[in-house]
Amino acid sequence: MVAGERNGARMAWAGKMADKLLGKKISPMGIGTWGMGGWLIADRSNDKDDTKSIRIAIDNGINVIDTAEMYGRGHSEEIVGKAIEGYEREELFIVTKVWPTHLDRKGILKAIDGSLRRMNLKYVDLYLVHWPSPIADMKIVMRTMEDLVDNGTARGIGVSNFGVAALEGAMEESKRHGISANEIRYNLLDRSAERDTIPFCEKNRIKVIAYSPLARGKVSGSDALAEIAGRYKKDVVQVSLNYLMKRSLPIPKARGARHIKDIIGAAGWKLSAKDYNKIKNGEPGR
Repeated sequence: MVAGERNGARMAWAGKMADKLLGKKISPMGIGTWGMGGWLIADRSNDKDDTKSIRIAIDNGINVIDTAEMYGRGHSEEIVGKAIEGYEREELFIVTKVWPTHLDRKGILKAIDGSLRRMNLKYVDLYLVHWPSPIADMKIVMRTMEDLVDNGTARGIGVSNFGVAALEGAMEESKRHGISANEIRYNLLDRSAERDTIPFCEKNRIKVIAYSPLARGKVSGSDALAEIAGRYKKDVVQVSLNYLMKRSLPIPKARGARHIKDIIGAAGWKLSAKDYNKIKNGEPGR
């Protein structure tokens, strides 16, 4: 499949269900890359399969790709860079993150330069502070992050793993461009973010990105969830992701065509309010 055919296939799917972030259409879910290319150190043993999986995801309508400089010590970003070759850059939404040990002006500038080099990009769509730091000067951090938007190396900025208090602090120091997104752990086994963090983000128009949306495969489903899935002719994974899509952009890691097409089946339909609340008020993920 050539690039034009790939883009046409992708847009046919994404166009019907796309949301917008920073003025660009985004698919209702993304693909996460934590573990692709290694964990805390580089692992090149699955590069071919990981590259192929990202391409399959793009070809099937997913245009949000989430990575970080920490993943595989940067090798995950190298895989992303290889995987997106041949695709229209403006139709992809690339997210990466700066590690807490780099949260000063020099560190941030060096980190984003490294990320862009590894992915062979001129800019990222969204650049996130990976974790809050108790010692970083958030005034310097956020002013530097905003400078990245001004100089065109990032189209937008945000944070990850920030609770309400940390978010308020970051927002106070980012008046020029603001916080566009907060990437947090959110799945049916951990809905704690629904109490405070997600409502706060919604109130302040901050996009919630949900990592580990399937709890690393631990979301198996109760009888109630299985019953709901059966009525929609979906599986438990698809119902779980559909639930999360109501208030977030889930970014499951998926490998292989079968798994990717399975998670894509979570989009294009909606749980009824009754079924959504049944899941919300119960413990169907356990």
